[in-house]
Amino acid sequence: QVQFVESGGGLVQPGGSLRLSCAASGSIFSIGAMGWYRQAPGKQRELIASVTTSGRTNYADSVKGRFTISRDNAKNTVSLQMDSLKPEDTAVYRCNAVPVVAGRHYWGQGTQVTVSS
Repeated sequence: QVQFVESGGGLVQPGGSLRLSCAASGSIFSIGAMGWYRQAPGKQRELIASVTTSGRTNYADSVKGRFTISRDNAKNTVSLQMDSLKPEDTAVYRCNAVPVVAGRHYWGQGTQVTVSS
């Protein structure tokens, strides 16, 4: 069972940047595609960015052009560079496999991102 530990969140002003990191306890290469998900208060969790083992990326329209996902298979880490942050980006961010399979992939605690002036 691979566990994920997310870090790097915080309070940032609109227009600012943050870099999130996700450290896996095991091989992310064996998992396959990885992604960043977020859940805002009162909303469903959504997949906002994904990256395949070969580095091909995909983004939700809401973050396209502002966020960049990357992975390091050797270090078992997945990162999310977030620029031009907006208040609507406020959420708890978590990384996990894409897709998430219940009973096989588990959620970490996540990291809180708050965008506010």
